[in-house]
This record gives sequence, structure tokens and C-alpha cells, in this order.
Amino acid sequence: MIRRFATRSLPVALLLLLLAACGTKPDPGPEPDDRTTPAPSSGHWQPRPGTAWQWQLSGKVDTSVDVPVYDIDGFENDAAAVSRLHADRRKVICYVNAGAWEDFRSDRATFPAAVLGLGNGWKGERWLDIRRIDVLRPLMAKRFDMCRAKGFDAVEPDLMDAYTNRSGFPLTAADQLAYNRMLAGLAHERGMSVGLKNDLEQIPQLVGDFDFAVNEECAQNQECDALTPFIKAGKAVFHTEYTLTTEKFCPLARQLGLSSMQKRPGLDAWRRPC
Repeated sequence: MIRRFATRSLPVALLLLLLAACGTKPDPGPEPDDRTTPAPSSGHWQPRPGTAWQWQLSGKVDTSVDVPVYDIDGFENDAAAVSRLHADRRKVICYVNAGAWEDFRSDRATFPAAVLGLGNGWKGERWLDIRRIDVLRPLMAKRFDMCRAKGFDAVEPDLMDAYTNRSGFPLTAADQLAYNRMLAGLAHERGMSVGLKNDLEQIPQLVGDFDFAVNEECAQNQECDALTPFIKAGKAVFHTEYTLTTEKFCPLARQLGLSSMQKRPGLDAWRRPC
């Protein structure tokens, strides 16, 4: 039996309120979209889209470039170099190779032969077996400790897409996800931000774990759209082209909100920003 309100004795104003309440549903607000707006990494420096940067991995660092962010080699630069950049109110990113062994690094002897794979095309480098997190985690932790001890604000681990290359190991996408998330955790545990280097195919799964992205030649390869999840999450995409001129890629970079510049492959001090 349906119960009816005895409305005859109710005041007109009260009746109208009751009718309005019965006929209106509460507004639930916009539905979240986990694919495009992942929760940002909290408690760490997170550069915003469009932040200008300098990337120099060879030669003595030229500190005169007027940009708020520098990305420099963690092994080749000491705490004093980082301090000089901080004195100019700049954030400093520590470049380390996380996907390949390098025969010219001071810690080269600490990597067991079992985790060394095929050469990756760069002299003195061999892919690492990223499945062996038990071996590589403490080695990478020491490298990240070095970055922290020198005062770096963030880490750029390189070669984070080994599973898409001929490494000498049967690596899978799941192996890469686990390894990359391990690296992000190491950085955050040490109070540093961390960038996702390339690995475009896994951006949807990893954008929530990383504080910014670093990309090479997305315009040359016609794949810059894959980086938009970082922009939508309010995180910078530090982007470099080597072959294309700024006239070719800067209009797209500006449209997407990338932090873009042209560099030479040797990554010396020269740059031509958008």
C-alpha cells in the first residue's frame, strides 16, 4: 500500500518545499577519470607544464643559462656544482643510467656479470636484466643516495624501456612496470622527485608514480600525444629534439604544453628552446 501525504492541512510554502525535495536528485558532481587525471605524487617537487629547462650531460656545466631547472650528470658533478645552481634559485635533476651498465662508471665492478646483457648501441654500455630487482635495487639505491648526498632535487633514471629493445633477456612489459615503479619508490623514499624517461607505451600506468617526464624526439617519431597524460596531471614534460629544427616542432610543443628545446646528441651546453 502506497502511503500518501495528507497535504490538505499543510501550509502552501511547506508543500512546495516537499515537492521540490521529492523531485530533485542531488548532483553527484563530475565523475573522476583515472586515465587522464591520476593522483599526483605528493610531498615532492613537481614541475608544472611549460617549465623551461637545460639538459647538459657533457662538458663543464654552463650555469649561465637562465632557466629554473637543470638536468646534469650525477656522477660527473659534485655537491658544489649543485649548490651553485641552487644559489641561483634553480632546481637540479640528477641523471643516472638505470637500464644499462656502463664500463666507465666508478661503481661498475659492483654489477654481477649475470645481470649484464647485450650492448645497447652506446660504447661501453650493456642492458641490465631488470627482472633481477633483488640485485639491482640496492645498486640503484646507492646511486640515488649519491644524488641525495650531493643535494639534487630529483632523479632522471635513463633507459626505462628495456623491454622494447633487444636486451639479451626475455623482458616483459610487466617486468618494466615493476622496475620503473621500484625506481620511483627509491627516489621518493629519499625525498627526491623522479622523472619517467621515454617509455611512452606505459605512461597511462606510470603517470601517477612519477613527478614529470623526460622525452627525446617525440615530434620526430610523431608520438608527442602520448605524453599528454602528464600535462593533464599538471606535470611537466621536458622534451628534446635532435634532428628537427625548432620551426618544425615548437608549434606542436606549445600546443601540447611541452617544455621543449633543440639539443645536439652529445648534450653539451648548446640549446635552442621554443
